[in-house]
Formats: sequence, structure tokens, C-alpha cells
Amino acid sequence: MNVQIICDSASDLSRATVEKYDITSLPLKVIMKDEEYVDGETITPKDVYDRMREGDAPKTAQVSAQTFRETFTDLAEKNKPFIYFSFSSELSGTYQTAKMVEQEIKEDYPEATFEVVDTKAASLGCGLIVLRAAEMARQGADFETVLKTGLYHAEHMEHIFTVDDLEYLQRGGRVSRTAAFVGGLLKIKPLLHMEGGKLIPLEKIRGSKKVLKRMLEVMEERGHDLQNQRVAISHGDDLDRAEQLAEMIKEQFGTSEIHIDYVGATIGAHSGPGTIALFFLNDTYQ
Repeated sequence: MNVQIICDSASDLSRATVEKYDITSLPLKVIMKDEEYVDGETITPKDVYDRMREGDAPKTAQVSAQTFRETFTDLAEKNKPFIYFSFSSELSGTYQTAKMVEQEIKEDYPEATFEVVDTKAASLGCGLIVLRAAEMARQGADFETVLKTGLYHAEHMEHIFTVDDLEYLQRGGRVSRTAAFVGGLLKIKPLLHMEGGKLIPLEKIRGSKKVLKRMLEVMEERGHDLQNQRVAISHGDDLDRAEQLAEMIKEQFGTSEIHIDYVGATIGAHSGPGTIALFFLNDTYQ
């Protein structure tokens, strides 16, 4: 029996991609002006960015315990093996909620075969892990092989990204108010990455034109066999720059497969319009 792959909407995989690979995606919530929306279902990333440009300050809420309970129970009752690849536990309580439900389900269904994995990844960094696992599951790989590959990809996934306006990260407590103010005055663009699942500033670059070039330099320093791996770019409603970066990558590294999608509503609520994020593996033995 094929392994069912589950993720959450913070993996930023589009509905079309999720359906194509038979992935179960559980939605986080976006809250604006006391109204709650279901990420990717009752609100789109474009909606969120448009409203942020108008001054709205969205908040987000994790996947509910009830949603996990219903999803896990349904698969356990069908004796269907599954793996849930979660958005980084350092950025959301979603993983902790899933682990709590995991214990309940394993007590009620001791024969159930499943695992809850903290990818320590976000956006299409998580999405690439999920896609690879889903491909293997569809090809009939066994539970342990799919799990091992997913864990390996999670361990070796690089996130390099920049935001258009430090103000959005400041609102979420990611940078100080002073740093955001000074950065805005000087047109400083921060380059950030993920370390242990946390958002870590890497360096500051003056001028947006230099940012994409620097992202390629970091990619060259950290990446492995970039020509033959699937790379991903997510964007905060700035497809032109995402496509520009994709062309630069193809030209420099010969990469043929580049997956481009929105930074979804959940993460975009914190990173803001104009975000550009790049994801690739720093080792590719699998």
C-alpha cells in the first residue's frame, strides 16, 4: 500500500501541485480585522499582499488539533501508512499540535504506521521535501525509504531569501524597529537564511539589484550538483523577479527544473509583498 504524504499549507504548494501528486495539505488560518480565513481556500496569497499594501496587518493561526485528529484517524482506520511533513517548529506551534495528536492516535490504533516530521523548513523549502517524498510514494517506495529520503532532504535543504520591506519582519518581531527604520532609509535589503529551523539574518545588501546576484553567489557556495536537482523559488507577488532569478540560475548552473510559486498567505503575512526566496539542496546523494 502506497504511503500517503501529508503537509500543511505553509509548504506553499499550489492546489494544482497538491492534486497532481496526491498530497493531503492541511490549511493554516489567516486572521485580518477579526475575520478568519482558510489559507489557500477562502483567501489567496494575492488577497493577503494587496491588503498588506493597504495597511492591514494579518495574523496567522496553526492547523487545529481537530483537523489533525480527523485526518490521522481516517488514515489509521484504513490501515494506510502516512507521513506528515510539518512546517518548522521554530516558526509555528503546528508541529507540536501534530505530535500531541500523534500520541493519541497511536494509543487508539497501535498498529498504525505513521510518522510526524519536523522539517525545520518553510515555504517551498518544505514543499520540495514533500514533493520528493510524494514522488517516491507514488513510485511504490516503502514507508522507511520514503521517510529516510524525506528526513535527508529536510536535513540538507537551504533557504536563502530577501524581503522588500523590513517593516513586515519587524512587526513579527524578526528585526528591531530601529533596524527596520534605518534599513528603509538606506535601501538596505536583508539576506536571510534558515538555521535549525529559525530565521537568521545572513547579511545586509544595499540596493535590490545586488541581492539576486548575491543569492546566486551563496547558492554556488552552498549548493551541490545544482544542474541535476530540482530548485524552487517562491515570491511575495513578484513573479517578474522570481522569473529573473530563475533565468540567472539556468544560465549559471544549467538547472533545468525550477519550481516557482507564491509565498503563501501564512508565511507571506509575516514576510510581506516583494519577498523572494530560493531553495536548494546542499547535498544530493539521494
